[in-house]
Amino acid sequence: MLRCSGFILSACLAAAIFVSLPARGVFAQESVNARQSGPAGPSDAKARKTFNSAIAWQHQGARAIALDTFLKASKQDGGHCAECLKRAYDLAMGLGDYAKAEEASRDGLPLVASDAQRAELHFDLAMALQDEGVAGKKDKCFSASCDEFKSALALDPSAAAAHYGMGVSLAHLHQDDAARAEFTDFAKDDKSDADLRQRAALYARNPDLARARMAPPFAVTTLDGRQISLDGLEGKVVLIDFWATWCGPCREALPHIREIARRFEGQPLVVLSVSLDDDEKKWRDFVAKNGMTWLQYRDGGFNGRLATLFGVRAIPATFTIDADGVLEDQHVGDADIEGKLKKLIARAVEAQNEKAAPAAAQKTAGAGS
Repeated sequence: MLRCSGFILSACLAAAIFVSLPARGVFAQESVNARQSGPAGPSDAKARKTFNSAIAWQHQGARAIALDTFLKASKQDGGHCAECLKRAYDLAMGLGDYAKAEEASRDGLPLVASDAQRAELHFDLAMALQDEGVAGKKDKCFSASCDEFKSALALDPSAAAAHYGMGVSLAHLHQDDAARAEFTDFAKDDKSDADLRQRAALYARNPDLARARMAPPFAVTTLDGRQISLDGLEGKVVLIDFWATWCGPCREALPHIREIARRFEGQPLVVLSVSLDDDEKKWRDFVAKNGMTWLQYRDGGFNGRLATLFGVRAIPATFTIDADGVLEDQHVGDADIEGKLKKLIARAVEAQNEKAAPAAAQKTAGAGS
């Protein structure tokens, strides 16, 4: 059954791929996870009932109601429920309600005891301010987020992700030299996320991209054993197609995807089909039977890593990414994307020629000397 209801794809995508968002997961891995200490929820009986109600609303998909109910539970508990505030923050960020996310982070600061815990909350606050800045083009939010990233690093110098986040904010403030330094520090200090280190190196070379609507970094091993990463495909246009063997509209769109892969063969275009099948054998058999010779990867469902990164809630869904990794377009269903691809490929070829020209000129000059 197609999952076509629920959240609008574009809204999910915006939440999933704001340029700074991947850093949050890195910080969580580095932190001592201070929020695990103390009770799992409020101690006050009335607040506990409200807290459980909030969980129920969240399970039903009523995220806005759940957010307000978690905040209510925190107040009923006298402002002592760190778990209420953590859950409220996560929901607020997903909904783009940055004011409530900032409120939850600030209210949580008096509840934690260690520097590492405080660093994590300053980082959360910085991320909310940064995303608010991206959404509203507010320089004051980027400046405020830098202050919070600095506070996180002062409390926990090992929090390498704060360097990445600060680099993004500084890039939006057009402080490119300072942004490069932060991205370089992140790439040097981080030990947990190779994809994000690669992205940081890209931003260090070209801070303009840190201001763009970049596709999220990822790396996968395809069905034929090739290891590819999005940033490793720099210079090529990428078409990502999310599908499944059980999806009728996906099967109908298959000839179009096959024709695109055939028509643009030999040009700077990579087509990657991402299956949401949970049955690996059925997927492999289908790919072989239908001559799907372009790159194939199985993500395993709507909760798969790539589906989550791209905010996929309905299939078929395709995404076009330019040669610099900037997300250009998204489509639900078999949209006519060939015109867009032709333009992106032409730009990629032009960029390749511009890079090749100086090298060719130098080679010619050397031969004539």
